[in-house]
Amino acid sequence: MAFGYPVMLDLTDVPVLLVGGGNIASRKADGLFQAGARVTVVAPWVQPELATRAFEVRLRAYEAIDLDGHQLVMTATDVPEVNTQVAIDARARGMWVNSADDPANCSFILPALTRRGPVVVAVGTDGASPALARHLRDRISTEILTPGTEAVAAEMARQRAEFHAQGISTETVEWSGRLKEALERFS
Repeated sequence: MAFGYPVMLDLTDVPVLLVGGGNIASRKADGLFQAGARVTVVAPWVQPELATRAFEVRLRAYEAIDLDGHQLVMTATDVPEVNTQVAIDARARGMWVNSADDPANCSFILPALTRRGPVVVAVGTDGASPALARHLRDRISTEILTPGTEAVAAEMARQRAEFHAQGISTETVEWSGRLKEALERFS
């Protein structure tokens, strides 16, 4: 399994380079913006909405120097040679890179996500089928993550904070009964 270690990153104010300015780049940028990343877009043309949301826009072809000052890189052009070159350059610098629809040039892939407040569910297929990941995400979003899920998360956070305030590690607490009670109360 190439992408078998899922993580959730704090991208708040993290400089991210996005190479590409079309529809796919805009979709990738949406998640980056939601995460609070500082997105620099490099492309000869950039969709106006993406351009207005980006931290910086460089209206030109990609150059290796564009990687300077960035911690994460994403490619989303319709030119495979450009995506490959970005991946090669980024990896040579020890940077993590995602190349749209090209797992061979990725050091990470993006799962299908659904959110309810602080609850985030990610579904991945190791790059085998993004369509299946989206299908499963949509079912989870409508059938499992009910509107009460956010309230349950808030209640669990409240209880957790109480234990921490008392100097008790939440690793020693039996949560199943507390969770069941909250799920019944807020569902």
